[in-house]
Amino acid sequence: MRLLVISLMTVFLFACTGKPESVTPVKGFDVQQYLGKWYEIARLDHGFEEGLSQVNAEYSLRDDGGIDVINSGYSVEANEWTQAEGKAFFVETPDIGYLKVSFFGPFYGSYIIFGLDKNYQHAYISGPNHDYLWLLSRTPTVSDEVKADFIAKAKAAGFDTTNLIYVEQDAE
Repeated sequence: MRLLVISLMTVFLFACTGKPESVTPVKGFDVQQYLGKWYEIARLDHGFEEGLSQVNAEYSLRDDGGIDVINSGYSVEANEWTQAEGKAFFVETPDIGYLKVSFFGPFYGSYIIFGLDKNYQHAYISGPNHDYLWLLSRTPTVSDEVKADFIAKAKAAGFDTTNLIYVEQDAE
């Protein structure tokens, strides 16, 4: 029985840090340029962000080479800010935009950067499968051109972009 539980946990953890075959992480990734604040512009909705607006993420370097993650969002329904703190580590090497992130103890999920402009102003993120997709930006809004490029690249990678939610952001 114990072996069965360990096997199932291994399969679960591997599946959550896997990646869709159609998604290729960026190469030449520079974590120092990626650190700081990012605004969530668009996403495929899921339970842990349902109903949140003004979503942003703050990334900072950890002493162990990983990345501290603080995600924040505002719930209009609850009339309050929510925050989740996590940690991320590189799945392969630090120059490849393929990380695993955890907000719940030993359980990790994939964070795959499959699009990133040369100035680190916009990032296209996938999770372990085609149910998880985000467009992040250094600014609370992006141009229609950036949105169109994101949609085109996401569609080409097999994502259903018809269900994208565009996140309300208050300009700072």
